[in-house]
Amino acid sequence: MKHRIIFHIDVNSAYLSWEATYRLQHGEVIDLRDIPSIVGGDESKRHGIVLAKSIPTKKYGILTGESLYSARQKCPNLTIVPPNYEMYMKASNSMIDLLKEYSPYIQRYSIDEVFMDYSYNRETNFLDTAYEIKERIKKELGFTVNIGIGPNKLLAKMASDFEKPDKVHTLFHYEIRDKMWPLPISKLFMIGSRTKKKLNKRGIFTIGELAKLDKDYIYAWLKKPGILIWEYANGMENSHVRNGSLPIKSIGNSTTTAYDVDNKRESHMFLLALSEMVGMRIRNLEQCGKVISVSLKNNQFYSYSHQRKLNLPTDSTNVIYKTVKQLFDEMWQGEPIRRFSISISELYSNDFQQLSLLEDYSEKDKILDRTIDKIRNKYGYNSIIRSCFLHSGIKPIIGGVVTETDYPMMSIFL
Repeated sequence: MKHRIIFHIDVNSAYLSWEATYRLQHGEVIDLRDIPSIVGGDESKRHGIVLAKSIPTKKYGILTGESLYSARQKCPNLTIVPPNYEMYMKASNSMIDLLKEYSPYIQRYSIDEVFMDYSYNRETNFLDTAYEIKERIKKELGFTVNIGIGPNKLLAKMASDFEKPDKVHTLFHYEIRDKMWPLPISKLFMIGSRTKKKLNKRGIFTIGELAKLDKDYIYAWLKKPGILIWEYANGMENSHVRNGSLPIKSIGNSTTTAYDVDNKRESHMFLLALSEMVGMRIRNLEQCGKVISVSLKNNQFYSYSHQRKLNLPTDSTNVIYKTVKQLFDEMWQGEPIRRFSISISELYSNDFQQLSLLEDYSEKDKILDRTIDKIRNKYGYNSIIRSCFLHSGIKPIIGGVVTETDYPMMSIFL
């Protein structure tokens, strides 16, 4: 279709909004959205990060992804509630059911973000529909959303990130110069902190300055990743809204060791073996994740965990392993370990960003991941292993979709 109308529906402070709505519906008097509050981990166990925050927390400088301890230091009267993913999925599903009344072409991009193709409805003005959807969600479901509208998924998503909360914004190609180009480069979809620094060092501070660069110049400088962000800066993106959902909340694996692991080298190897499986599983599901967690159980059966929120979602085995290794090194207290667990959550569909090659990206690594997956799926997990596992006594890949036996998992690859 020549002229597409794509909606991006984004729940405002999703986890916190859903918590607040649920509590108000069950007799709570105080709305979490009106006080300094966050959704995070278990504060009593001293672990967890800020997953969502209310607007009143902004004046305290609390950031998404920082530790609960740090957030509490900034705001002593902060209200902290643990996440309830089952309830969040129900709230997300309720929103999906409502949106299906408007279009059959709906893609759940994450638990709180949805793309909807409205191109095929020419009977109703798309702006009227967007406002109707926004008001129905607020009235019938109890939470607010931002809706961005554009000719592709990129511009629709960029539009939904404009002024919040409870707003409708458009971003068509004729609006890019006035609405998008003046924005700081960090506001461009998939520009993380490291890419921002690279661009700033060459005097590129706004999206417009990136868009106006010579295409050959940016390719010579940043290769394929440079072309991608240059295209994004010019509003170029053509992926389809595909019907699909994200029923899985997280992907993880764990292992209980046959002996006490009392040194860092072997601990890293167990984490690498788990990362191999988690990486294959998330790529097989065509998803990527943003929050990586590590849990340990020592030989006294005491458990503790650590997690980190990445700047950008990933499906890279090397990025997963690098992160879990850092988390382990930060949390391990030197005592013998008997159980290792890792997981990746806050999942996103990867079709819109599988070429987002911006942070710690190696094109060779991405190609290598996919190639190894194909070989392992065809010939078995042990057809390709890392040399560090040779003669180590540690399985090179630990975990599985159903069991830990060495069978090739079902694959999307033909």
